Amino acid sequence: MSGRRASDPRTAKVIQLYSTPGGAQTPDVAARRQSGKLRHPSQSGADGHPNTDGFGTGPAAVTPISDDARIHNEALGVEHVGPPRPSPLLSLNGLREGVADALTGTAGYLRERLAGEYEVDDFGFDPHFTENVWFPAIRPVYEKWFRVEVSGVENLPVEGGALLVANHAGSIPIDALMTSIAVHDNHPTGRYLRVLAADMAFDSPIIGETARRIGATLACTSDAEYLLKAGELTAVWPEGYKGIGKMYKDRYKLQRFGRGGFVTTAIRAGAPIIPVSIVGSEEIYPMIADLKPLAKVLGLPYFPVTPLFPWFGPLGMIPLPSKWHIHFGKPIPTEGYDEAAADDPLVVFDLTDHVREEIQQTLFRMLSRRGSVYLG
Repeated sequence: MSGRRASDPRTAKVIQLYSTPGGAQTPDVAARRQSGKLRHPSQSGADGHPNTDGFGTGPAAVTPISDDARIHNEALGVEHVGPPRPSPLLSLNGLREGVADALTGTAGYLRERLAGEYEVDDFGFDPHFTENVWFPAIRPVYEKWFRVEVSGVENLPVEGGALLVANHAGSIPIDALMTSIAVHDNHPTGRYLRVLAADMAFDSPIIGETARRIGATLACTSDAEYLLKAGELTAVWPEGYKGIGKMYKDRYKLQRFGRGGFVTTAIRAGAPIIPVSIVGSEEIYPMIADLKPLAKVLGLPYFPVTPLFPWFGPLGMIPLPSKWHIHFGKPIPTEGYDEAAADDPLVVFDLTDHVREEIQQTLFRMLSRRGSVYLG
């Protein structure tokens, strides 16, 4: 570890990066990544909810958020082709494969751990733990339960820093975990995603320690700028608690993106902003009510009530197997701005709205081309 120490979540000055409450995997991973390298372009020279109302009814008309919205016509890779595909994790073979992968990764991890063949960075990120334990543990959920499809990987830089900005949903921030593995498993060089998390994620000793070990850090100015300038792929979900805690009736309607703190950070670091649109996360826990008094007693920003929770107890906490798609949009450059632009409210708000608009319109397009919510 170098001399620089990670920011203490109890003392770091948190910026408004977040709003606060008010198909199948190739067995040979190395071959897959090598194939990806050869294909990577940079190395070769308002109320409607389309097809989500009523859990799988027919598609509705797309309602743009403004009449002059620019909607590109390039393929997103979400067009449904062929018969519905059930979740492979529901089969016995799927369960066996998931358990076998997890056990294999854990055995290798323990062997190398005992030999001291691993490093931990200044923020507590442990690539050895992430690669051999964490990813094998959540990959079956990514591949078999949510059946995540990814497009736009060519928009991720082969090297150098970039700030990924995504829509937030799901009652529990599972989207951050799925995006992390989507980047690592689909990027031609297997890059890691450094997640900027809200301070609540670090309040619990167990959750906080695990979050840092898998690459998360506090969403504060110093940590965010340091990661971007160090050339890391960094991600933020500006909707914060208002995004993951919104009602099912408001699904895929973006909430306010804070005060644009993520834009200020990107400008100061000279890092491009990559809009990320995630479809599928809104349906894993359809939130139909929020028990605010109970949430206040428990010290939570919200207490979700879904068709299954809390009525079925712990079983109600199992996420529904919705079909996911994650799209990485075209980078929005920031190197053309001078340093003073980071402190100019007009510049910050304009760029914030531009990023938000890009994500919202891409979500509308993805939803209009979507197949079944759970059987797609």
